[in-house]
Amino acid sequence: MKKSLLIVAASLLGAGVISCGENRVDLPPMPSGVQTISLTGDTLYTPELSPEVFDSHNEKFLEALSNYRVDPEDAENIIWLGRRAAYLGEYREAVQLFTEGTFKVPEDPRMFRHRGHRYITLRHFDRAIRDFERAEELMRNLPDYIEPDGLPNELNQPVSTLKSNVWYHKGLAHYLKGEYHRAIESYEKALNNLDLTDDMRVATLYWYYSALKRSGQDERAGSAIEEVTADMNLIENDVYLNLIMVFKGYFDPERMMEVSDDALQNATLWYGIGNWHYMNGREERAVDIWNRIINTDQWAAFGYIAAEAEMARLKN
Repeated sequence: MKKSLLIVAASLLGAGVISCGENRVDLPPMPSGVQTISLTGDTLYTPELSPEVFDSHNEKFLEALSNYRVDPEDAENIIWLGRRAAYLGEYREAVQLFTEGTFKVPEDPRMFRHRGHRYITLRHFDRAIRDFERAEELMRNLPDYIEPDGLPNELNQPVSTLKSNVWYHKGLAHYLKGEYHRAIESYEKALNNLDLTDDMRVATLYWYYSALKRSGQDERAGSAIEEVTADMNLIENDVYLNLIMVFKGYFDPERMMEVSDDALQNATLWYGIGNWHYMNGREERAVDIWNRIINTDQWAAFGYIAAEAEMARLKN
């Protein structure tokens, strides 16, 4: 597995994909195999993938690499090569690719949107926010449009758009920094200005509610999720719906803590349950749950990053 990932990195470099000189992002240097340092000081290595998952991602990566070699100036080719590199856990290389895109296609908001996402993964929240602000400027006079999924759901039906993703991820970056009022502003832009799918609305409302509660706006938080019901027909964001049902008092949080086969879903769910305990004054229980997340290997998951950010703030 590690050998295969090294081959992927070598193919990126050998193809001349990763920009050099002024087009490179000044990411902190890391030893081989290290992606970043966590908010609590831990070394985060390129994730290990199962052979089946790696083969699937690598096949699509090689297809994207082939397309890039044919036309390295094409925005779609740059974006998909960056996204495919990230799915292989090569987040630093993905950032470099999207940086190349910001120079080659500087007016394309997608370059900043995708780089901002991966800055979140690498714990560079301020850089992520700057990228989302730039994407917001560039997309201001553009019509919104559906973004294709790189990891399709069971129905192969995308549930988000360019603008909803920019505001969602920008809100998340502020939330992770503890800037709850700024997060609220970003989520409200999506909720008030876009025709969101039910999946994207529920995901946005989950973080919006959390930001409102953490900023002491309990009444507004309750009103925000008033119309969310357990029987909503979602495609992929059931975990966020279930957490909102916990917030509303309909679902038992302890039963929700049961481990599923989906490690990514566990990280999302456990952070939300820990957050529910924290918001209700049970800090010790929250910390126990957040530590449980940090002891997994899902460090790229938003739930993991959120738990990590909470623990870093508590230590300080």
